[in-house]
Amino acid sequence: MGWEEAGHLPQLRDDGLPPDPAGIPRQRRGKTPQMIGRYPDYDCLENRDHWDEPTREVVMARVENVPPIRFFDAREERAARAFCDVVMAQDREPRIPVLNFIDQKLHEGKLDGFQHQNMPDDREVWRVVAQKLADLDIASAPITEQHGLCQRFSDGELELPFDTSTAWSVVMRYVLQAFYSHPWAWNEIGFGGPAYPRGYTRLATGMREAWEGQEEWKQDPVKDVQERGLE
Repeated sequence: MGWEEAGHLPQLRDDGLPPDPAGIPRQRRGKTPQMIGRYPDYDCLENRDHWDEPTREVVMARVENVPPIRFFDAREERAARAFCDVVMAQDREPRIPVLNFIDQKLHEGKLDGFQHQNMPDDREVWRVVAQKLADLDIASAPITEQHGLCQRFSDGELELPFDTSTAWSVVMRYVLQAFYSHPWAWNEIGFGGPAYPRGYTRLATGMREAWEGQEEWKQDPVKDVQERGLE
């Protein structure tokens, strides 16, 4: 049973979404998407003085200089942004501006150096997908319909002029790259960020550096999803 079919569950939020997992703490230091996470007192940006200057400039730019939209037109942007938010479960602020970083990559032509057989250039894949999502009005659809549409896409059921499953893998590669290269995502997962030139010294299993995050919420996310009927 998917969560969108679980309307009888009393813990659904007013907007129809499932609530945050029980006990997951609010972020107390730095930022994470939606200000929740397993490492509430960890902010990777507090380590920035230990990074070399080029690394610091690159990482801080992701927070302080969000690129403008230049590749997508306004209609495509609205649809693609809604898609990115749904697939990364960003349903309230603060959100990582995933689409802006994807747009920058596509606009500058800094692609991943390979192209799937029988598929067009990644820029064309994104253009067609964004237009299809706009035609289906994903941005204005209720949240349950947005999730259903994304599920159809991931299942290869969306009608596109090329292989839909491959298109899904292309766009999700970009989405995940943009999301997990952002410091707010690092805070969420407890990633220490760049460690040059300081480096890591505690390399044994279960050890952590003094400057790394301390996990506070240890619920297994797979079991949590199963127990709450959200699969």
